[in-house]
Amino acid sequence: MINEFVKPKVGISTCLLGEAVRYNGGHKLDHYIRDTLGKFVDFVPICPEVEAGFGTPREALHLHETENGVVMLTEKSKEDLTEKMTSWSRNKLKEIEDIELCGYIFKSKSPSCGVYRARIQREEKGVNLNGRGLFAQEFISAYPQLIVEEEGRLHDPVIRDNFIQNIFINHRWNELNKNRSIRGLMKFHESLKYSLMSHSPRILKEMGPIVANSNKIDTDEVFDLYKVKLVEALKELSDKKKNKNVLDHIMGYFKNNLDKSEKAELKEVINNYYNGLLPIIVPITLLNHYVKKYDDIYLQGQFYLNPHPLELMLRNHV
Repeated sequence: MINEFVKPKVGISTCLLGEAVRYNGGHKLDHYIRDTLGKFVDFVPICPEVEAGFGTPREALHLHETENGVVMLTEKSKEDLTEKMTSWSRNKLKEIEDIELCGYIFKSKSPSCGVYRARIQREEKGVNLNGRGLFAQEFISAYPQLIVEEEGRLHDPVIRDNFIQNIFINHRWNELNKNRSIRGLMKFHESLKYSLMSHSPRILKEMGPIVANSNKIDTDEVFDLYKVKLVEALKELSDKKKNKNVLDHIMGYFKNNLDKSEKAELKEVINNYYNGLLPIIVPITLLNHYVKKYDDIYLQGQFYLNPHPLELMLRNHV
């Protein structure tokens, strides 16, 4: 049973919440993250450079590639802060290991927090623009199954929708994990059928036997096997083709309820979504109308039809 009063916990680079912790005494406030998403999650803010004791304001930091690996140096004095940052990061990860994080939003391009686009100076080979910050590297190594993103990439509607869906699915998983039971896992899997289908129909098929044969192996082993597949499935982005497949499947539940004109309208709306003429919220809203009208209990429990608060308006743009 999901506790509706407990919000998902999401790690975040402190500067994205408007706190003046940047090297120049500024911030990188993201209004959508703080003011919209922040209504529905509890943020766990972390600023590696401030918490590691580098101060604010401070010399800018840069990553440099050496024969011994990537190091973190101050811009002008060239002080090597690699060991200090790495040591602090590992201690911080131990400090937060009991917090059930459901995701993490990192500051892009940061020498400590960048996930995909941290700048690494290379003497002879030029600049590597696809590096990873030192804290982000330690975090991802410690939590390989947890979804992480950069704030810049969250401006992409598909990536944003996928990330926030993951947050709420991970929250449901954490709640389920507190009281492990095969019956609970079966209900969880059932509710995620169409969400998983929208990400990876192939992996969904692989997950079925894990649940179906759960009475033959230890409960903890079942949960561990299932979590691996859950993470694999959710890492695959949904797209129009996979979503259309799901929408068509759900439409099939109403083949004996809808008249000819209603079926034609629903089919047209789904096709218009597939062809890029309508956002997915339109067919989803129409399907939810029929779910409520015909009181379909199974579909009422499908996470796919209501994966996150409407106020986030994620499906208005996908």
